[in-house]
Amino acid sequence: MLEIFFVIGFFIMLLLTGISILGVLAALVVGTFLMMFAGLFLMAIKLLPWLLLAIVVVWIWRTIQRPPLRRY
Repeated sequence: MLEIFFVIGFFIMLLLTGISILGVLAALVVGTFLMMFAGLFLMAIKLLPWLLLAIVVVWIWRTIQRPPLRRY
């Protein structure tokens, strides 16, 4: 939600400073993509400990649940 307020404020301030509408739209597009990728990157960092925990739990589970050895 804060990102939307940032974009709206950014748009209004660029218009008030006299920058052309084309420059404002280009800046909005670039800013939107940068914020989107930064958000995805931060989400991956926030989820990294949980992903590592899931890997450790699966590794432990598979170690405990070894199939019995077959003797022929």
